[in-house]
Amino acid sequence: MKKISSVWAFIVCLTTISFVSCSKNDPIPAPELVISTEQLVLSNDGETKSFHVRSNTSWQVSSNQTWCTLTPASGTSGTIKIDATVTKNEIAATRTAIITVTAGSLSKELTVTQDAGILLTVTQSEYAVDTGGDEIIVQVQSSGAYTVEIDGDWITTVTGSGTTSPKYKIDPNPGLLVRSGTITFSLSGVTKVVTVSQTGNALTIPDDNTGMASNAMTLSPKMKVGWNLGNTLEATGLTNGVYSASETMWGNPKASKTLIDAVKAAGFNTVRLPCAWSGYIEDETTYKIKDSWLARVKEVVDYCVENDMYVIVNIHWDGGWLEEHPLYSHQVEVNKKQKALWEQIAVAFRNYDEHLLFAGTNEVRANYNTPIAENIEVQQSYNQTFVTAVRSTGGKNTFRNLIVQGYNTNIDHTDNYMVMPADATSNRLMAEVHFYDPFDFALDGTSTKYLWGASFAGNVNASTWGQEAWVTQQFAKMKTKFVDQNIPIILGEYAAILRTSLTVAAFTNHVTARNNFLHYVTKAALDNGFVPVYWDAGATGNNSSGLFDRATGQQVHSDAIDAIVSALD
Repeated sequence: MKKISSVWAFIVCLTTISFVSCSKNDPIPAPELVISTEQLVLSNDGETKSFHVRSNTSWQVSSNQTWCTLTPASGTSGTIKIDATVTKNEIAATRTAIITVTAGSLSKELTVTQDAGILLTVTQSEYAVDTGGDEIIVQVQSSGAYTVEIDGDWITTVTGSGTTSPKYKIDPNPGLLVRSGTITFSLSGVTKVVTVSQTGNALTIPDDNTGMASNAMTLSPKMKVGWNLGNTLEATGLTNGVYSASETMWGNPKASKTLIDAVKAAGFNTVRLPCAWSGYIEDETTYKIKDSWLARVKEVVDYCVENDMYVIVNIHWDGGWLEEHPLYSHQVEVNKKQKALWEQIAVAFRNYDEHLLFAGTNEVRANYNTPIAENIEVQQSYNQTFVTAVRSTGGKNTFRNLIVQGYNTNIDHTDNYMVMPADATSNRLMAEVHFYDPFDFALDGTSTKYLWGASFAGNVNASTWGQEAWVTQQFAKMKTKFVDQNIPIILGEYAAILRTSLTVAAFTNHVTARNNFLHYVTKAALDNGFVPVYWDAGATGNNSSGLFDRATGQQVHSDAIDAIVSALD
């Protein structure tokens, strides 16, 4: 009986609860709608932000702008998060959207504000300019102040930078090949790039003998005594395992007009500019030389020419790609590259008069031994490629005096093996040799042979060879083989290093011997119809050949300078 009573009591309880909950006398709850915010601010790049809706009945949400979407768009009673997503604002003005939430008879609104878009456009992204240069106007639309970066120093701003129509000047292209530069406009992370392409000059133009009256034998006496800007424009090497080139990487400062003016004032009227080119190639397919490097070499050439000096531009060591490979295995590729480089150099400098000379190579050699037939054949093909490439450009280059080198510029090898290349222009070639004999006196800083000349004959510190008679003998070979055949000799390098580490007494004798050497070699060169060009590598301390302070132009070793230039008297 007790169980039945318990069950009955439970049923009565349920009936009572049901009756209470369904009572018609209880009031129906009023609709409720609450939103967590009345405003959302979103970025111009587009993003998603959230707000919350609380309601005791079903609800819907909508946006009056298609660029603003909502998730979810509806729901039932409770509290729920709604994501408002806006697309990127592509206009340069703030924009708004109204979000409306309804629940039964209730309605709430919130405003979505999106920041103005970053506007940066150009109406034309590519410009083609003729060789002679021009001015271009770039139409720019922007929502703010933009910045400009120009890649190509031949493109310069004329007017209107930061405006809607900036103007840019495109300089004439002095080079042979097409060049390309860019103008980059930037605003708040948005960039627009305008590309400027400019055609190159014709490879060949009509012959022009203006300012080119002197043939080789007439010009060489005018060149008198020369000086090398050594270890500067030819400075190249590996930097962190990558081959590179820099005018200052071998320790010398950049060449200046002050320095060249000082060289001229000291009595030199010819400057040899050893140059590297391979480290300044921007396209390994065409071997295009960087415009900035051609412009820099031209700047230094102008320092000389404006001083009424003669200047020699060459392809120097340049990493050894040419100089160290007179080999059949390299002949085709080296000649291809050399041809491409010399065509560009020749075109870039084509308008200079006879004050500018080109020298094809430097000390081309397989090693320092006697060359084999292969070495001679290949090395002389490099000379021929040089001459042919320069002459092919026409203009003043048809008549320009060119300098070709003997094997390793060694006098004996030059005497024994050199054959001058064929040249379509008569009597405009010179031959180049170098002279550092005796080596133990001239260049070997570890040697005890620091004395030279008849006044020190028999001294233990004087070499037993390479004295005055040797100079006379060697130079006579070149006179007979070349000068007497109307081919002047450029003595492109000669020097004797200074040994400042010697004792006072030894140093005094050494300076005397060195100055005697410099004077004797210079005078012997002049007497044999050579153009002597002293090798100055920049440094002026121990075991160095420098004559001037490269930074200031001041004479550091005026005694050596006097020894050289006094040979002209």
